[in-house]
Amino acid sequence: MQEEDTNVVADATPAAAAPAGEPDVKAKLFVGNLSWNTKDENLKQAFEQFGQVLSAEVVIERATGRSKGFGFVQMAKAEDANAAAEKMNGQELDGRALTVNIARPKTERSDRDDRGGYRN
Repeated sequence: MQEEDTNVVADATPAAAAPAGEPDVKAKLFVGNLSWNTKDENLKQAFEQFGQVLSAEVVIERATGRSKGFGFVQMAKAEDANAAAEKMNGQELDGRALTVNIARPKTERSDRDDRGGYRN
């Protein structure tokens, strides 16, 4: 798992092709409502029917080593990602109905020091 994977959120905007030679950021999918039992390989296999999967990662909670219930799938092509998002959204994987959207970069927050909790 790479930490930058947690810096994207779901976006229902259709993907567009990336310039030649650059990674296609619109080919990255957010996959939510994953079972805690879903592993990277299960996620990859579920999306391979739509095209080449470059990576599939279930996001893991560092403290517990348990799934956070969501992950990301990087497809080789934006059109494959669009097809996968359309067909897999609502489909069942490991007993859970998936939420699948094109991932987009997370917006930067200016209040980084305010993380909740009680302070004097």
